[in-house]
Amino acid sequence: MSNTTHRPLWFGRHDGPGDQHRRWHHVVNTVHDGNTGIAILGFRSDEGVRRNQGRIGAVDGPASIRSALASMAAPAGLVVHDFGDTDVENANLEAGQQQLGSAVREALDEGHLPVVLGGGHETAFGTYTGLRASTVTDGQRIGIINLDAHFDLRTDPVPSSGTPFRQVARAETELGHDFNYAVIGISQPGNTEALFLTARELGVSYLFDEECSESRLQQVQKFVQDFTDSVDIVYLTIDLDVLPAYVAPGVSAPASCGVPLSCVLEVCRQLARTAKLAAVDVVELNPLFDIDARTARVAARLIHTIATERTRLRHAQS
Repeated sequence: MSNTTHRPLWFGRHDGPGDQHRRWHHVVNTVHDGNTGIAILGFRSDEGVRRNQGRIGAVDGPASIRSALASMAAPAGLVVHDFGDTDVENANLEAGQQQLGSAVREALDEGHLPVVLGGGHETAFGTYTGLRASTVTDGQRIGIINLDAHFDLRTDPVPSSGTPFRQVARAETELGHDFNYAVIGISQPGNTEALFLTARELGVSYLFDEECSESRLQQVQKFVQDFTDSVDIVYLTIDLDVLPAYVAPGVSAPASCGVPLSCVLEVCRQLARTAKLAAVDVVELNPLFDIDARTARVAARLIHTIATERTRLRHAQS
């Protein structure tokens, strides 16, 4: 079974009174009366990682990311609502994904941008379920951009952290929709020929990690723009193992090469500046293997970047 816990408490640094000293922990859940903004949702699960024979520990990822976010400076106008955590209990991943989907749908229908903290990449199927169920996406073409070293298109009979986008492909087909999926940062040694074949059969577009260097940033940006132009709604999912292991050591499957953090940040900024961005998740943080909270801080920086650009976009449109 699964359940949604009470909203976690946020703690952080205090520098003084007034808005000029505000940090994330000052603004979370302090603005009400229908104000929309960022909705934080945790998915406490590493059952999918366990099934995928990965390094257990991602269940504590949401708490670690919140801790890293708490003392970051809050941009002017930032609105953050913490919707709490979905706990996967008794290895019932499927029930947990349904619960997460309901929370994501609620956040979307209230006008927020849901930002889901994983958890293993099994989080993604729950996020997609909520996105597809929302009134926001009714009849819309959903496009998924995955920053990841892996396709996660396995056809295993038991769902895991390696199967979510194969599950999404099946669900979209059953609903009569095209499967629109792009991956940035694919590691050639990390994906079998069978996975590359599946990607080709499903029409997946992708860039290898070696194609995502800082010198090729314009190529990456064009790839993102072309994909965004082809869909109505964008769901950005970030597997932290897309980053080099020295940047993100605390993940379930560390990368031997990876995509530079500067490139990942630019993709986040680019997508956050478009009104098409409808959902985000950041997954595979494993605090048991982190070093000086390095990976948690990187995850928090990515979320902070998206939230900052999103807040500026909202103000520009008002």
